[in-house]
Amino acid sequence: MLKKLNEVPLYMLAIFLLLFTGLPFLIMVSASFKTQMEFMSSPWSWPDKFSFENYRLLFESEFFRFFYNSVIVSVISVVAVIILAAMASYPLARMKFRLSRPLFILFLVGMMIPIHTTLIPIFLLTKNLGLYDSIWALPGPYIAFALPVSIVIFTQFLKELPKELEESAKMDGCGHFRLFWKILFPLLTPAVATVAIYNFIQIWNEFIFALVLTTSPENATLPLGLREFYGQFSVNVPGIMAALTLGSLPLLLIYLVAQEKIVKGIAAGSVKG
Repeated sequence: MLKKLNEVPLYMLAIFLLLFTGLPFLIMVSASFKTQMEFMSSPWSWPDKFSFENYRLLFESEFFRFFYNSVIVSVISVVAVIILAAMASYPLARMKFRLSRPLFILFLVGMMIPIHTTLIPIFLLTKNLGLYDSIWALPGPYIAFALPVSIVIFTQFLKELPKELEESAKMDGCGHFRLFWKILFPLLTPAVATVAIYNFIQIWNEFIFALVLTTSPENATLPLGLREFYGQFSVNVPGIMAALTLGSLPLLLIYLVAQEKIVKGIAAGSVKG
């Protein structure tokens, strides 16, 4: 009985966090089914009559072009980050060489660099490479800034795997490349899920680099595309809420599918190797 009473504060905290994070989402979904007039008169109430006009306008607008661009940029960036970070973490975690510790510290330092301080050099580099004003200008910076934290997560997770697997594979004549991809990488599923979801959310919502490195509407990502709902003298708030609702669905679905593996990956990455 005493144990259950001790758990009451934890349940109360969980309920508070649920309300704190869930209510804004419910308000967003509710507002997406309102007309502009109804939202202005009662922004916090549930809609009296569900209107799908905002979603109809989305289908008639360029929303899905922006959505498609975000999907392409995010998927390419996340896949590249997973492959590069996993390969970089293998020698840091499983091989002993003189520079392993300094390199790992260098990646830790990379996590502390404010990414927006690099806007000007990245802009100049993008123009020199001929990638300016295209969606292909975005994966490079996204991958570069996602690598440090991803490498740290993979490295810490790899250090927790038993070395007996590696030793037995080497005895059977397995090389480093085959050892990593055939034996170790399949065991990194929790870390892969953590890295994928964390970086997908960051890249999906990124605005500044997309604003600086692209100008044409056909190359805009979803955060930039939301500006289409801003008029000169008014803002279509229900339309923005409808766009945000559809734009958040991929993040919610991916997280719901992989949430258990994400928790395992974060727990493994917090253990000092």
